Amino acid sequence: MYGKEILNIVCGAPNVKAGQKVIVALSGAELPGGIKIKKGMIRGQESNGMICSLSELGIDSKFQSEEDKKGIHILANDAKPGEDPVKYMGLDDEVIDFELTANRGDLLSILGMAYEIGAIYGKKVREIDLNHKEEKENINDNFKLDIKTENCQLFLAKKALNVEIKESPDFIKNRLLASGIRPINNVVDISNYVMLETGQPLHFYDADRLGNKIEVRMAEKGEKLTTLDEVERILSEDDIVISDGKKAIGLAGVMGGLETEIEPNTKNVVIESAIFDGVKVRLTSKKIVRSEASNRFEKGLDPNRTYMAVERACTLLEKYAGAKILSGTSIYDKTNKEDKEITIALKKINRILGSNIALKEAIEVFEKLGFKTKTKGEEITVIVPRRRIDISIEEDLIEEVGRIYGVNNIEGKLPEVPTVPGNFDRPLRALRNKMISLGLNETLSYILISDKESKKFTSDQFEEVRLLDPMSEDRNTLRYTLITSLYKIYEYNMAHGNRDISIFEIGKTFFKKGEDYGEEQKLCMLMTGEFYTGINEKRNVDFYIIKGVVEELLNSQGYEGRYSFVEPKDLPKEFHPGQTADIIVNGKKVGIIGKLHPEVTKENIYTCEINLDKLSEIKTGKPKYKEISKFPSVKKDIALVVDKNIQAETLAKSIKKACGNTLKEIEIFDVYEGKGIEETKKSLAYSLTFSSQDKTLTDEEINPLLEKIVTQTSKDFGARLRE
Repeated sequence: MYGKEILNIVCGAPNVKAGQKVIVALSGAELPGGIKIKKGMIRGQESNGMICSLSELGIDSKFQSEEDKKGIHILANDAKPGEDPVKYMGLDDEVIDFELTANRGDLLSILGMAYEIGAIYGKKVREIDLNHKEEKENINDNFKLDIKTENCQLFLAKKALNVEIKESPDFIKNRLLASGIRPINNVVDISNYVMLETGQPLHFYDADRLGNKIEVRMAEKGEKLTTLDEVERILSEDDIVISDGKKAIGLAGVMGGLETEIEPNTKNVVIESAIFDGVKVRLTSKKIVRSEASNRFEKGLDPNRTYMAVERACTLLEKYAGAKILSGTSIYDKTNKEDKEITIALKKINRILGSNIALKEAIEVFEKLGFKTKTKGEEITVIVPRRRIDISIEEDLIEEVGRIYGVNNIEGKLPEVPTVPGNFDRPLRALRNKMISLGLNETLSYILISDKESKKFTSDQFEEVRLLDPMSEDRNTLRYTLITSLYKIYEYNMAHGNRDISIFEIGKTFFKKGEDYGEEQKLCMLMTGEFYTGINEKRNVDFYIIKGVVEELLNSQGYEGRYSFVEPKDLPKEFHPGQTADIIVNGKKVGIIGKLHPEVTKENIYTCEINLDKLSEIKTGKPKYKEISKFPSVKKDIALVVDKNIQAETLAKSIKKACGNTLKEIEIFDVYEGKGIEETKKSLAYSLTFSSQDKTLTDEEINPLLEKIVTQTSKDFGARLRE
């Protein structure tokens, strides 16, 4: 029956029975996931809608009971036919998802968020109800704490008797669901509810199975513990454990043990509210599971809230589980609960923010945040509550003033002092500008790579620098070469259809040799596809294109005539053996240039890496400038046949020796092997540019130079003119 109307609805759920009150989606309704309900015939019967399960309402199965997972959801007898079921179940609330900065652990609670909203709207935060009755019996009469590690700064324990395990009130269940936590029973739900309220994680133990002692210590190597997820864990000496004095019963800040969990027949409960070392908790949680509790321990906790949380848990257990609370609290406390005092001048606030905030306005901001203040002239002493663990220096206070006062309320203005470029990175800026002027695009990439990639593109001997606590295995090692980073950028561009890639990066690389750690500044470039050599002129990238870029770069830095490209003695396996060279400056290797091996990629990819730290050790004089000749230059081509093992650069040096200063430029433009040339020979063709500062050169003056070239190269390498 729907209201006063009787509807025929076919349903095959196994838990459907007569007289139940259920959730119905009528014809025309649209359910989450785009499912539209229509009238139709099912099993030969007319069906005017659908009886819904919680899954069909969009509620994730991890938040459902076992009964709900198997079939439809059964409503309580007080549900009124025709009423909105979402509203009846209290699921019509709005959920606001905040993205918090890593330093604001105080906002991982409703109370912390209330202080923040109160500051924005100028409202005071209401106190949480901590009132509850206590029995005459004191927990300390027969219960003991034994803390054996400095990694526990605060531990509180209270005891609740005669708890009644049952389903939680709807408001608790719905608020947990909205926060992504699955309701279990009233006692377990209260521990999670208080954590969301105050930001302080709690843990409840079955007191009868725990005994009369809690011990906090570091785990023994190889010690075993079965956690609440029924998995046996092998512990290390870095794990903090809770023990009953004989064996581990929980992993501090991460997960409790199965042996002392709250069960349906639990009657007495020991409540734990503690502060453990955040670093240790994080390392353990990464091995086991990251949880809402471990996240809060990692970011730091306010010890005052630790006391508040344990009292709040007692209040709710008394109210919703019928608990009797023993008097007293077992306490171990080595924390500092005093508020922080920071003195700051109003002048500094305005100077940093570029504002003109009055003293009264600054004080109002601090008071809105719940901070007390004392003033002396225009100096403000701010008493920062311990709950704001992110505030410790003057700059933190300035940030708070700017945030609450409103950056939009600060009038923008230009700097009043002239700015000039600094000298610190001038050489790098010059390099960067030169690379851009040569037609390459600058990139910035991650310095973190996978340890599996750390030894690629290099033959150097070193030990990679791995992170102790990486965010992912794909980025767990500091790079030794920039080529790895640029190759990833190349792959990304290729995947998005960009085949013409000419990029460079100037960045740090890292290494460990023996016990010494080091870092080096390097310049890397990667080129493939077509490269623009002029207006409307482009060529496919080859070895000579990237070599020309390197030559232009080295010449601009004052190394002209002092560098060479030689065959590598120790070739990295990722480079092509016939198209790779070491870059030598003044006899010292400063880098590598070449084509990537076909086993790495079938594409023609050329790369170069120069160690800028090594290059800078080779001193250069002040640049000398020569007047450009007023007379036209003369170009001549010459092709010489030499043995195949003769390098083009070596032959070019012989040509320069023969011509002297009259030869201004020499460029190889052709290498030929084949018909008309002996098998052991090859032809190298050069374009030669001759020029004089005094006159225009004639053929009568140039022809003898060409003859000298033939004579000199024949003497040096047995070269002859190609016919």
